[in-house]
Amino acid sequence: MGGKRVRQLLEDGTIEIAPVGFMRGRTLNNAFVVIDEAQNCTYSQLKMLLSRLGWHSTMVVTGDPDQSDLLDGMSGLADIAERFGSIENIAVIHLKSEDIVRHPLVAEMLDVL
Repeated sequence: MGGKRVRQLLEDGTIEIAPVGFMRGRTLNNAFVVIDEAQNCTYSQLKMLLSRLGWHSTMVVTGDPDQSDLLDGMSGLADIAERFGSIENIAVIHLKSEDIVRHPLVAEMLDVL
């Protein structure tokens, strides 16, 4: 999708970018929701965001628990992923160094860091 089309969809409200604080009280029906950089959300914030899921919607949560900008122990991503691992209708995917699409040295560095 080109930049012009994205701008058009942003302008007409088809695509919305919203901060975490603007999600309270909303239900996201007929939506494809991406929660990016979720390692920077607390458990309570993620619980609130995940509970916004409405009918005919899909939610994707992305993040790296090892790269949180929050104080140690404040990120809720690892806890949420662990809890959801046992739910049949939720897929939790853990990527490995071989999944990295950047320079091959990045995978080697992350293996030792």
